[in-house]
Amino acid sequence: MKKLSCAIPGIFEYQETIIPEWVPGYTLLKIKQIGVCGTDIHAFEGTQPFFNYPRILGHELAADIVKTSPNNGFTIGETVTVIPYFHCGMCIACRSGKTNCCTDIKVCGVHIDGAMQEYFLVPDCSLIHGKGLNYDELSLVEPLAIGAHGVRRAGIVPGEFALIIGAGPIGLGAMEFARIAGAEVIALDVNEKRLLFGREKLGVKYSINALDSNVQDQIEEITKGDMPIVVIDCTGNLNAINNAFKYMAHGARYVLIGLQKDNITFNHPEFHKREGTLMSSRNATMEDFMHVISCMKEKKVNPLNYITHRIPFEYVSKEFTNISDPKNGVIKAMITM
Repeated sequence: MKKLSCAIPGIFEYQETIIPEWVPGYTLLKIKQIGVCGTDIHAFEGTQPFFNYPRILGHELAADIVKTSPNNGFTIGETVTVIPYFHCGMCIACRSGKTNCCTDIKVCGVHIDGAMQEYFLVPDCSLIHGKGLNYDELSLVEPLAIGAHGVRRAGIVPGEFALIIGAGPIGLGAMEFARIAGAEVIALDVNEKRLLFGREKLGVKYSINALDSNVQDQIEEITKGDMPIVVIDCTGNLNAINNAFKYMAHGARYVLIGLQKDNITFNHPEFHKREGTLMSSRNATMEDFMHVISCMKEKKVNPLNYITHRIPFEYVSKEFTNISDPKNGVIKAMITM
């Protein structure tokens, strides 16, 4: 079989290898489609934290089961996706049901090799039934679950203003699930095309270009002076994260989905007087995956809104730089096997 490895930043290499040997407790998958996410792009660029090379990337996947354990509820030939954060099941986080932040977590394509290969062996416990969804839909469940988890962390109450910073795929997913939760969504980004996408495709009511000189004034006007009670960063950009503290309403919850390597800083008295809540949001849980799948089946989410580019597996090494170039207008690229 073929696999595609990121040997060093900026370099992909195709390699021939043997199909993984099935072992009890695991499932052998035939990969059918893989979504390209920011983690993959940052790894290719050399800016991804917690990363070692060489590494096979990819964790947003749709696949067919080739071989699986008996009596685990799954069948050969079944179409599935996976929760690509393999957890230990024993640590304090796992015992609390927070498998998404296991102390010994192994994320596909980050800590261990991922799905950019023809066949992939995964633990049975990571499998998610396809429930009749197609490869496009299943490839989008994981990235949408990231946004859905951040929204769930925020505890949105219908009618609340939620400022979502960053209109990349994760941010757009957060906007969609904040809307589904009943929020009045405000999108903030520097890319006018993505802001337009949010308005036209996802029904985002308010959008602001972060390059405007009066961003805070616009937010105040939209919220009638209150400021947003929920702020969610999906950029991972240090300046954006630090600036967003001033957009918090009194009593606001600020959720960091985006990841930044450096220290964040904020004015303690300003944060303190608001009695603000600061939270991180890492990965997603089974509950979030099920919520996304349910919303897809109920047509609350249209996955095809997100897919703008498709690349055959054999052309990825040549085309990957085009995927990461903002000039090309990529929202979500899919690699087809």
